[in-house]
Amino acid sequence: MIGFSEAMGLVASNPFLIIVMLLIMGSIFVNGSTDAANAIAEPVGTRSIGIDQAIIMSVICNFVGLVGMSLISTAVADTISGMVDFGGDAHAALIALAAATVGIVGWGLGAWLFGIPTSESHALIAGLTGGAIAVSGSLAGINMGEWVKVVYGLVLSTILGFAMGWGISKIIPIACRNADRRKANDFFGRMQVLGAAGVALMHGAQDGQKFMSTAMLALALSRGMGIQEMGGFPLWLEVLCAGVMAIGTAVGGKRIIKKVGMSMVRLDKYQGFAASVSTTVALLIATFTGLPVSTTHTKTAAIMGSGSAENIRSVNWTIAKEMVLTWVITFPCCGLIGFILAKLFLILF
Repeated sequence: MIGFSEAMGLVASNPFLIIVMLLIMGSIFVNGSTDAANAIAEPVGTRSIGIDQAIIMSVICNFVGLVGMSLISTAVADTISGMVDFGGDAHAALIALAAATVGIVGWGLGAWLFGIPTSESHALIAGLTGGAIAVSGSLAGINMGEWVKVVYGLVLSTILGFAMGWGISKIIPIACRNADRRKANDFFGRMQVLGAAGVALMHGAQDGQKFMSTAMLALALSRGMGIQEMGGFPLWLEVLCAGVMAIGTAVGGKRIIKKVGMSMVRLDKYQGFAASVSTTVALLIATFTGLPVSTTHTKTAAIMGSGSAENIRSVNWTIAKEMVLTWVITFPCCGLIGFILAKLFLILF
């Protein structure tokens, strides 16, 4: 397992590795500003917690989620690291990885400026895929056995998130029909905050592992090795990635929280709780099975399911369609950006 001092020695001796690592940290920062913020949006929308308190909670939970879950399982990181093959030329591989991360950061910043909670996870996967194809010159750079897990995760997050959100939001009013409305509302307000904390924990475990895997891949490539030969993910790298993600949430999270928590759908507190529980369960299943899913995608599907359980018109489908369109074009656009930039960088560098 690579130590911090050894990693810093690699970075100091390889100027291009410095650029790659900075780009990866930038993509983690953007992920914190978009995906991590979206994970705790709906309790702000129901006024169960203030936006500043929600961001503080998200920062802490994302940090704990990444570091804590990585001590238990790195199945998601292993899937991402085995998804593409940049070939045996270490310098060309680093160039392709740099191209992929430039595309990820640019895509994420563009979405953040418009307040659209795009999936940085999907942008990462697409960018890495495009870069690998550019280097290998064919689809041989893609390990389809691992890549297909993205499709499985996409289906799981959409169906399970929406269905559980809808189902739980249907069950709660029936189970609480004789309860005092004010007391029930206060209870579900507290539970909603707790549920959002669970989502933030799982976001750290899911998305944090994806980007941590990319950073480890860069270090491995700089040594002319595969990531499996590196001996696992060191604690210092987990802490570094978690810290950068937390800073991203603290700096840029408000814009996404307002878009998702206050604009897409108006939820009652019990519906917000249902959405958080649904998202947490879906992410937990995906994390332990090594399926790389989008926290944004899962959470938004759960919110729409919870909102439509009472009245399908309660969902602002215009904003929902805007988000879905962003997801649909993320794969081809980020894949193409990664491919084009990799080809360009290989010529320039």
